[in-house]
Amino acid sequence: MTNASYKQFCPVAMAAEVLCTRWTVVLLRELIAGSTRFNELRRGVPRMSPALLSKRLRELERAGVIERERLSQAPEIDAYRLTRAGRDLQPVIEAIGIWGQKWVETEPSLENLDPELLMWDMRRNLDTDPVPSRHTVIEFIYPELPPAQRTWWLIVEPDRTVDLCHVDPGFDVDLYVTVDLRTMTEIWMGLKTVTRARDEGALCVVGHADLVDKMQAWLGLSPFATQEKLAG
Repeated sequence: MTNASYKQFCPVAMAAEVLCTRWTVVLLRELIAGSTRFNELRRGVPRMSPALLSKRLRELERAGVIERERLSQAPEIDAYRLTRAGRDLQPVIEAIGIWGQKWVETEPSLENLDPELLMWDMRRNLDTDPVPSRHTVIEFIYPELPPAQRTWWLIVEPDRTVDLCHVDPGFDVDLYVTVDLRTMTEIWMGLKTVTRARDEGALCVVGHADLVDKMQAWLGLSPFATQEKLAG
């Protein structure tokens, strides 16, 4: 329970004391999406300070929402797992996301562009089935961004695992995707298709024809992209 207690017996008030502190719901989104290590969680909440992330993890642990364990393959590293109580929050977090996609206006959403969060989301939702069964490298280039944020690489391994690199991994590139960050975010959120972005000249893809033709399929989208947008 936080210090800012509502002092009400109502279950909504009691739950809000656990869940409604700043960043907590977003952190739960990352945990539900499968992130378990501290550095993985940081990539999903890149604007959250490490100190605050540690604090929120401790609070969720005390509340019984997560539990901490040491990884057998890396005993110096903690992993954070959802407890039964934490897993019960999945439909709650999904409902919040559906509501936001449905009712939050588009323009305010697109004012919060973040290449690191976008690429991290794309990495974990990428559909590897349409990708060739070999080592495949896809380079994303955002020309308008400063050099430190401009270029990202998604790497699909033959075992279908997907890695995200922000430093050139030194591999041959199978597909180059040049696009502005707003357009890529619109595509990711289901507000624009790959075909439309290419027709408008906002998206340029160069490389293997199979990857070009199937980009809309392998890209994957935000889990909330299929929700109809009712707000302007």
